[in-house]
Amino acid sequence: MNTQNAAIDELCINTIRFLSVDAVQQANSGHPGMPMGAAPMAYVLWTKFLRHSPKNPGWPDRDRFVLSAGHGSMLLYSLLHLCGYDLSLDEIKNFRQWGSKTPGHPEYGDTPGVETTTGPLGQGFAMGVGMAIAERHLGARFNKPGSEIVNHYTYGIVSDGDIMEGISHEAASLAGHLKLGKLIYLYDDNKICIEGKCDLAFNDDTMKRFDSYGWDVQQVGDGNDLGAIEKAIEAARSETGKPSLIAVRTSLGFGSPNRQDTSKAHGEPLGIEERELTKENLEWPQEPTFYIPEEALAHFRKSIDKGLELEEQWTEILRSYNNEFPDLGEKFEKQLNGELPPGWDGDIPEFPADPKGKATRVISGQVLNAIAKNVQALMGGSADLAPSNKTMIDNESSFQADSPDLRNIHFGVREFGMTAILNGMALHGGLIPYGGTFLVFSDYMRPAIRLAALMKQHVIYVLTHDSIGLGEDGPTHQPIEHLAALRAMPNLTVIRPADANETAEAWRFALKNTNGPTVLALTRQSVPTLDRAVYGPAENLHKGAYILKDTESTPNAIILANGSEIQLALEASETLARENIAARVVCMPSWELFDMQPQDYRDSVLPVEVKNRVAIEAGTTQGWHKYVGMQGTVIGLDHFGASAPMKDLFNNFGITAEAVVQAVRSLINR
Repeated sequence: MNTQNAAIDELCINTIRFLSVDAVQQANSGHPGMPMGAAPMAYVLWTKFLRHSPKNPGWPDRDRFVLSAGHGSMLLYSLLHLCGYDLSLDEIKNFRQWGSKTPGHPEYGDTPGVETTTGPLGQGFAMGVGMAIAERHLGARFNKPGSEIVNHYTYGIVSDGDIMEGISHEAASLAGHLKLGKLIYLYDDNKICIEGKCDLAFNDDTMKRFDSYGWDVQQVGDGNDLGAIEKAIEAARSETGKPSLIAVRTSLGFGSPNRQDTSKAHGEPLGIEERELTKENLEWPQEPTFYIPEEALAHFRKSIDKGLELEEQWTEILRSYNNEFPDLGEKFEKQLNGELPPGWDGDIPEFPADPKGKATRVISGQVLNAIAKNVQALMGGSADLAPSNKTMIDNESSFQADSPDLRNIHFGVREFGMTAILNGMALHGGLIPYGGTFLVFSDYMRPAIRLAALMKQHVIYVLTHDSIGLGEDGPTHQPIEHLAALRAMPNLTVIRPADANETAEAWRFALKNTNGPTVLALTRQSVPTLDRAVYGPAENLHKGAYILKDTESTPNAIILANGSEIQLALEASETLARENIAARVVCMPSWELFDMQPQDYRDSVLPVEVKNRVAIEAGTTQGWHKYVGMQGTVIGLDHFGASAPMKDLFNNFGITAEAVVQAVRSLINR
């Protein structure tokens, strides 16, 4: 590297460092140390390897970059501004302020060029694995020799905290098994955590661990050695059969005389005095703050023309591809745009009335397969529970290293890792990912479901064994509080269908719901398929709640239920009718969808003048009083279950039609 190049490199790296330092100081909040130490490796990656287009952040064949160490967000914001993305210097100055495009941690949708929301450590690591899976699968499906329209890398910067979090172990193990050779992570190996040195709690041999996972591992001993970093990335790119981890030994808060390599540089500003000392130490002007040398900016802004050139080259490849393979080209474009093909739901069966019926998880599997025939974007699997969750696509084998064009993913017993990987697949574009497990294990999934909801990603969760109805497995496997916990999450739609046809409608909704993730809560046990010539139509599920069985006159009471308990509500209404008590039955599969309906519709289903209301659901009663009112009654479980046959559990815990009848009588006679 010649002297002139070395000088511009150092100038650019220090520009990143001090934009970050000044922004954190002005906000009086943030993490300056990580950007200061990681700036050299980020600079090498972004200026020498990353294929991106600042003027078109959504260019489909761009390399993906995930800052899993989201606390170092100013590193990413500095790079985005300097490279010419639509992120002004004023936004850098407004770091962590109300309404800015530079929130404390990177947030998808807020900032052009930010590929995913990160900050909860380990999740960015796993989402990058999902992006690499999507690239691998779409490339296998659509690429042709000489016309590789899907051909990019997924890069990331991960921290000690990411490496410690269990989710990174889950995702790394699967990535190694799948031989995701176009996944490359730079490990910011600074050995400092918030509480002090990492060896207070972390002495792993990370290189051996990742080697055992099937990763290519390299170490760079000096985080300021640009040549060594460049060679390591080149070597990682040439290793096509393994994902790569490059451990770069950096110094947290590099250049700070009193805070370098200490936890003080981690989660708080340097302070005015220490900032001055750091600028003096690295020979940087004290004033003005947010100083960007013209030479450095010109060097970074080369990314604009380079990106446009890369885009133009890809567009030409795509044009040639479309000429040679017009049908595939059309499918590729529509899939990337998230378009469902015409007639995509035409094979979804309509289920005849059946008093015996089937478990909604079984029906879900049938509907999934009816959709998968027509929607090639649908891809997913289960956390080793596919035979129970019914999440396998029939007549199709498994997505593996040697069969990446297939759609059945075996995530292993890795619920958290699976859920974050699904997020990465959705963020990549071109896929509608789904994942299954038991509802009770949504506890393991919740942090990643939360990020999907925060980012409004199109992900579907197939959560079966939805109540004490699973029986003998006992309280460890019986979800009680889980529906309430999921319903508490913004942007998440929870649907608990009552029968086969509602299950079909739930899948219809989930495929079209591009405003956030969808939970399908499904039974283990069989439930009758309702006669829709007698009861309200199943397509009313899309309204969240509807009149399933009405009365001839103004109802004396309203019974609300969903899932398997709808049968208890119907049975209770028949008993009450024989006592001349008119009880309307309202099926309420989704609170969220009901709350979105116009007030006049909601009032037509739940008239304000009818105060006698009873809800029944085999889970916690929390939240139901919003619909039954404080004068109403909720029959549920505010305690854990037990190990026994299903019927014994429902009877002993009072989740019965007789309990509903008694509750309605009590309300009327009060």
